[in-house]
Amino acid sequence: MTNSSPPRRKRDGTLRNALVDAGVEMLRERGPDGLSLRECAAKAGVSHAAPAYHFKNIAGLATSIAARGYQLFSKAMTDRLEAASPEPLDRLNAICHGYLDFAAEHPDLFLFIFSSRRFSEDDQDFKKHASGAYDILRSTCAPFVPDGTAPDEIEILVWSLVHGYAHLAMTRKKDNPDLGRSWPPLDALLKHLNKALEADN
Repeated sequence: MTNSSPPRRKRDGTLRNALVDAGVEMLRERGPDGLSLRECAAKAGVSHAAPAYHFKNIAGLATSIAARGYQLFSKAMTDRLEAASPEPLDRLNAICHGYLDFAAEHPDLFLFIFSSRRFSEDDQDFKKHASGAYDILRSTCAPFVPDGTAPDEIEILVWSLVHGYAHLAMTRKKDNPDLGRSWPPLDALLKHLNKALEADN
């Protein structure tokens, strides 16, 4: 007798990962407005109903793609940290270069996670990876927070500098002829930041 019952749905995460992989590919090909649950399923080689089980709607897929982005973002900074010395300034410079690594290697994800798009803040995977990325910034900036200063003032200072640099470089603002000279390397900017942070401690 042939068993005609449908195969059981995999619950080991492989299908979800495949769907996120497909979503990331669509993001690279078409941008955020080109995301589609049906086409995501087609790319992953599953039925068009499969994504709904994992994401419910397009916002859920977008949130899972953003979670993947933050995971890769954290890895880029952590990879740099692992190669850095224990000196606080070296570690600070390392995460800034990791930030640029992520922007250069995954430009579509970089722009996506820092876009104005709203993600599902109650998604546990998203919360884990988004907060994990910020925790790297927070712990690396901690040695430079002067007494009586709110930690987020230093954190946002560093974040604003490196994010602005990455975004300007990515959108080719560095090619502006009005600059009058070549685009300065990140280390040239970090040198001034390092001096300012050391002066406060």
